[in-house]
Amino acid sequence: MPRLAPPPTPTLPLTAASYSTNEANALIHLYRAEVGKMTAYRQRLDMTTNWSVVTTAGLASFALGDDNNSHVVFLFAMLMNYFFLHLEARRFRTFEISHHRTRIMERFFYPAMLGDTVDPNWHQLLLGELAKPRSPMDRWDSLGWRLRRNYLWIYVGILIAWIAKLDTVRNKQMAFSPITLIDAAHIGSFPGWGVWVLVGIFYAYLLRLAIKASKTYPLEEG
Repeated sequence: MPRLAPPPTPTLPLTAASYSTNEANALIHLYRAEVGKMTAYRQRLDMTTNWSVVTTAGLASFALGDDNNSHVVFLFAMLMNYFFLHLEARRFRTFEISHHRTRIMERFFYPAMLGDTVDPNWHQLLLGELAKPRSPMDRWDSLGWRLRRNYLWIYVGILIAWIAKLDTVRNKQMAFSPITLIDAAHIGSFPGWGVWVLVGIFYAYLLRLAIKASKTYPLEEG
């Protein structure tokens, strides 16, 4: 008669008693380090936004300060802000790496230290994040999220200021109309309607980024 295999030993829930002093201290120091990195990158994110606001304000003041200054300054402001947006999105992805690690420890380690029972295999999740750091957000989501939170409003301001500038340089001998604004947008021999088409495509691309961006965390459910 074949011998029956013994029943599997049930996995005991992880509690504070499962941690040695060294393990607990190591996780506490890791948590403090990750929070410190989050704080530093939070400041860097704010710094990039400040660069964008200051640059936009300076260029707008220059362009609107004199009718002889070209409206192309606002097109340059659009490109500069796109550069700042990419820079901030890259920093945001790095910020999210530390944020995800702290959420892992807040979800499992500290509840266990306070007497709650948690999944005993949560260490594998943290080890995976430490071995191969990866942001929970991809590049396009991070671009869209920062655009939706900050840069979309900056771009709205640039667009309004650009239209105001076109109104100051349009042909005053003709009555105000969309046609006069379109004609005033020309750059040298490049027609104004072509500039409007390019700006429209660029803003449609930005709007699509902002709408489609998602920001989810694997540990935020519940």
